[in-house]
Amino acid sequence: MSRSRILLLTAVVVLAGAGLVAGVLYGTKPSAGNRSAAACAGSAAVAQRTAPFAKGEVAALRMTKTPEPLVDFAFTTPEGGGRLSDLKGRVVLFNLWATWCAPCREEMPALDALQKNFGGKDFEVLALNMDTRNLDRVPRWLTETGIASLALRTDPEGKVFQQLRGAGKVTGLPTTILVDREGCVLGEMAGPAKWDSEDAIKLIRAAVGG
Repeated sequence: MSRSRILLLTAVVVLAGAGLVAGVLYGTKPSAGNRSAAACAGSAAVAQRTAPFAKGEVAALRMTKTPEPLVDFAFTTPEGGGRLSDLKGRVVLFNLWATWCAPCREEMPALDALQKNFGGKDFEVLALNMDTRNLDRVPRWLTETGIASLALRTDPEGKVFQQLRGAGKVTGLPTTILVDREGCVLGEMAGPAKWDSEDAIKLIRAAVGG
């Protein structure tokens, strides 16, 4: 073997060894994408079993094959506030709405009925209001409309909408995102749906696993 080839092989071995030592000393971290995939490793099976039920009244729900975590956003409540992660362990139907949005107003009674009939330790409808003006109108509208089962959750500064728009999850209202027990996105829908329909009930049952 020539002297130049020996020197080249020696350099390769030295560089490889240096990379290994650096990885040990400084702890090479997985990329954000890998961390997301790892966090939702078990969610692909949930999405797969739920996907066949995205039909009929909920056919507009775009199911994902590779679930990723939904940003852990914060919201305001009459008692103070909360976060999406507070609901970890439950399947969440996350809906963004506003009183000035006619399609939103039309689907709210159906979301209220879904929460009334199925809300509990395994499932919750998280309806997040996007009004940024005349905030006293929101609870008044809910009362006048007879919406009694949905908790009042608001985002008066519009921060959640901006977060989700930056992540490519929302472009308008209403938007609904189905999230599994680990906080991973199973599916997304732009526009309203009949969430108290038999199709929607079958979809939620499949996501919950019962």
